[in-house]
Amino acid sequence: MSATDYKKTLNLPHTDFPMRGNLPQREPKQVAQWQNLKLYERLRTFHKDHPRYVLHDGPPYANGAIHLGHAVNKTLKDIIVKAKGLAGFDAPYVPGWDCHGLPIELAVEKTIGRAGRDVDAKTFRAACRAYAYRQVEGQRADFERLGVIGDFARPYLTMDYGVEANIVRTLGRIMAHGHVYRSEKPVHWCVDCGSALAEAEVDYENHTSRAVDVAFAVVDADDLAARMQQPAGFARPVALVIWTTTPWTLPANQAVAVHPDILYRLIESGGRYLVVADALAPALIERYGQPGRLREETVSGAALIGLQLAHPFLKRSLPVIPGLHVTTEAGTGLVHIAPAHGEEDYQAVRQYARATGVELPIEGPVGGDGRFLPATPFVGGLSTQEGGERLIALLDERGALLHVESIVHSYPHCWRHKSPILFRSTAQWFISMEQAGLRDRALGALGDVAFQPAWGRERISQMVAGRPDWCISRQRAWGVPIPFFLNRATGALHPRTAELLEKVAHVMEEEGIDGWFSRLAEDWLGAEAGDYEMVTDVLDVWFDSGSTHACVLAVRPELADPADLYLEGSDQHRGWFQSSLLTAVADKGRAPYRMVLTHGFTVDAQGQKMAKSKGNGIEPREITESLGADVLRLWVAATDYRAEMALSQEILKRVTDSYRRLRNTARYLLANLDGFDPAAGWLARDDMLALDRWALARLGGLDAEIREAYERFQFHLVYQKLHQFCVVDLGSFYLDVLKDRLYTSPRHSLERRSAQTALAHILEALVRYFAPILSFTAEEIWQYMPGARSESVFLSTWYEGAQERDAKGMEAWGLILSLRAAAGPEIERLRTEGAIGSSLDGEIDLYVGPELAAFLEPLQDEIHYLFIVSAVRVHPIEKRGPDAVATERADVWVRVTPSADGKCARCWHHKPDVGHHAAHPALCGRCVAIIEGKPKLRRYA
Repeated sequence: MSATDYKKTLNLPHTDFPMRGNLPQREPKQVAQWQNLKLYERLRTFHKDHPRYVLHDGPPYANGAIHLGHAVNKTLKDIIVKAKGLAGFDAPYVPGWDCHGLPIELAVEKTIGRAGRDVDAKTFRAACRAYAYRQVEGQRADFERLGVIGDFARPYLTMDYGVEANIVRTLGRIMAHGHVYRSEKPVHWCVDCGSALAEAEVDYENHTSRAVDVAFAVVDADDLAARMQQPAGFARPVALVIWTTTPWTLPANQAVAVHPDILYRLIESGGRYLVVADALAPALIERYGQPGRLREETVSGAALIGLQLAHPFLKRSLPVIPGLHVTTEAGTGLVHIAPAHGEEDYQAVRQYARATGVELPIEGPVGGDGRFLPATPFVGGLSTQEGGERLIALLDERGALLHVESIVHSYPHCWRHKSPILFRSTAQWFISMEQAGLRDRALGALGDVAFQPAWGRERISQMVAGRPDWCISRQRAWGVPIPFFLNRATGALHPRTAELLEKVAHVMEEEGIDGWFSRLAEDWLGAEAGDYEMVTDVLDVWFDSGSTHACVLAVRPELADPADLYLEGSDQHRGWFQSSLLTAVADKGRAPYRMVLTHGFTVDAQGQKMAKSKGNGIEPREITESLGADVLRLWVAATDYRAEMALSQEILKRVTDSYRRLRNTARYLLANLDGFDPAAGWLARDDMLALDRWALARLGGLDAEIREAYERFQFHLVYQKLHQFCVVDLGSFYLDVLKDRLYTSPRHSLERRSAQTALAHILEALVRYFAPILSFTAEEIWQYMPGARSESVFLSTWYEGAQERDAKGMEAWGLILSLRAAAGPEIERLRTEGAIGSSLDGEIDLYVGPELAAFLEPLQDEIHYLFIVSAVRVHPIEKRGPDAVATERADVWVRVTPSADGKCARCWHHKPDVGHHAAHPALCGRCVAIIEGKPKLRRYA
């Protein structure tokens, strides 16, 4: 027979499963197949009797194409939902979208103009709704392209009529529980938005401000002298000095705050006496740059409270009040108080009023356009920036300006417009953190929630503990209304507010938010309408999304309230996690989630935040169109999402290489299962060869580790363990050793069926391990696997055929692996030197101690298969010669030499009996026996 004829006697691997993934071309077809199969609906039927697990989708905003952060978030959710399904849970996934709010308004304004100015409000809202639908459709397609499987045919939208109605009902219940109030107080205000902002809509960025030291003259110097126990009084004018980075707020000044426990000292500077914090006095004398000195007179902050001061440019007397927020970290140790322009200032005057009964005015001279009201002295009509500069000049003219400089400091900015915001007092609706105990109850509810990472608990707890009341009203056109009626004379809510809210909600279920905005007060109140005005504010969109536990989870029968898991980026501790917590506790007295999981932000390889302007951004579509969604999904899984998630083209290249190794492993398994029928060829474990039993034992250990890693949401460990198993356990050992038996043994022999049985078990498990992460590839593998199976890998559960770990057997095979590792460098040395080509061209002499010799003795006939050499001889260690090489094991020495025997044309082993068989002179005796149908059964390898 010729070499070609001998090749025909081999069982060479074959599969139609392609080596190249061509994911950008194949994956969209798979998405279409899932849709045609109605896979999501099939999954609900498949899992109908399984325990339920609900991951609630935090709704992305319906505006613009998805970015990498979206892709990370949705992929993590999809991995969890799919893994839960494979673990035997009914894990529905209902995607959602946040659809109201300013960004959509701004986008629509660019095309049709402003509501109430260029178009009527109803037309504007209709345009906003249509725009949001288009954005949802675009993002939906992008999420499905990533391989996300969910109820995309029936997502939840905060602009759905039923959801809008239930948001109003949620507001009504929270109000009935005593958490809602209306007040004129300072709030974050964005001039560009023309609206109040929530805490979660504020970012802190560096900003250059003008910092000033201003002298507030003491009205009655004798009063101050008495407080400082100076009966002789003062020979010079005396003033208290404040420091502020917002000089534009001085027209709203109503007081000066001191800390009761701070010690204050008199200093002499520029011909007058100044009162400043004792700890800062030396530095301030130097800062003011005039002849000055420290004086002996000191006074506590507590003793200064009640002292009257003169406003530096307005005809106004104002008191010194206590302020626990005053520090000596910067400035002068005294703070000017403008309660219309700062939360801490507002709280300070409220506490002063409670302590003394003196109500200080809360007057805000700045309008919603960021300009001073026309009647404001000196600065009417100017912007706050222009006004600030004018006031600095005025202070200098009046002799009240002691120092001015520009400083760079952290300052609140609108997260949409990236512009500095104002604090300004307006009449707004709030959810109180205190009046009905919401803060304490929310902190208590967090005790029942699990957090991953664990630091999430402390992070959100600190934010809840320190946050001000929640401003829930906005002055916009596109949003869920706050459908209250206020008495024109008293400002009180209508006594039938609860009944009216339900009436409004009922109409909104049929007409949406237009059901409120298109009606007049008389349509709701009849004859008493003249006594009431309709509130025209809309709700903060964080209230919309934050109440989805009540409007979605509690409403849709396939879901559950509370949810098992909320999963979002780490910024949502102050966003959706917190708004959901506060609305749920205010509504139902408990958290809306049992567990909160957070992931980090995406950055480039240098740790810099990705941005198009920097040129370091990578969009999801760029990856799916060039490499495929499975590569993106593998990167998400392989990265420890608890920290920042770095991505670059180089990182993607490494991930692509890892993907190829995993894919090629599956392809090799499929190729060697060609013709294998599990129904007929499956062997019992006890009938399998020892090496195959080891493989199943190793698979059993892996199975436990993979399931636990998925259960603990440690997907980077899933990746690491899968990669290790495929590349090292399989690729570098088991499959490498197995080639000879798979290729050369009789096609239907027990030893080949043993190997194929092991491969089938391994592939059945691996395809399921792959599925949550490499969803497209796993589905592709599933279609090529032998045996009857469901239409999708996701219509299955974890494979139960993996064997449990055999500790004793694993220890023995670990010893064999260590011996292979010991011999490996010597084999590689000969190959590098050109003494041998493949490892089969070599032979090994092992010199071992007596215990190892006893262990290896039964394997003598087959041990060379494990080393993939043509011969292995075992000798007592004392017989080693000078050419033996020591290894890391003291009881093992090794010598590798080229084989002097002939090479079999069929199996490529070098054997002394090659050429001894007249009919087959090119073959070794083992291959002759196989061809003649008289093979010798192998027991171990």
